[in-house]
Amino acid sequence: MDIKFAKQIVFINSVVPIALLGWDAYHHRLGANPQEYVLHTTGTLTLVFLTLSLAVTPLRIALKLPWMIHLRRMFGLFAFFHAATHMLAYVWFDKSFKLTAIVKDTFDRPFIFLGMFAFIILIPLAVTSTNGMVRRLGGQNWNRLHKLAYVAAISGVLHYYLLVKADTRIPVTFGIVLGILLSYRLIKRYFPRLIQSTRS
Repeated sequence: MDIKFAKQIVFINSVVPIALLGWDAYHHRLGANPQEYVLHTTGTLTLVFLTLSLAVTPLRIALKLPWMIHLRRMFGLFAFFHAATHMLAYVWFDKSFKLTAIVKDTFDRPFIFLGMFAFIILIPLAVTSTNGMVRRLGGQNWNRLHKLAYVAAISGVLHYYLLVKADTRIPVTFGIVLGILLSYRLIKRYFPRLIQSTRS
């Protein structure tokens, strides 16, 4: 498999959603509540790419495609990009960059707190995503740190679930997929023979 070509395909498909969002915004086609549409779209994209980054390892093993590991960083960085866009939309549209209002909202509303918590976790993961940081931290320390992606994902799903209140189908679906991925990691750690038997 041509890794460079695979990365180009992933990059193009990762950029398309935010490009379409920008196009619709430019042409005033974001619906009756543009601010809510932008927040919802960027938040959903964050969870999509975060889930994809967590799915790379089990898919790589299950499908016996070792080259897929090269896509994990790209998925993770796009997750952070969309999370940062989501955060920017919130502090700009909803709070007009008023720090006191943001802090009060964070501690007054649990779903905002969970979203903030998830975003804060993603910051060090994005900063340490380079090859240089992997060498500085060491492979084991880097892996331990990046397991926090599951904590960010869980917080993000709960943030989404508490936000929508009525129609919870999408956040529940994210939760189920995340539960499967987390279960795989736990089985791999504590019952590695089960994973090995499925690969043979």
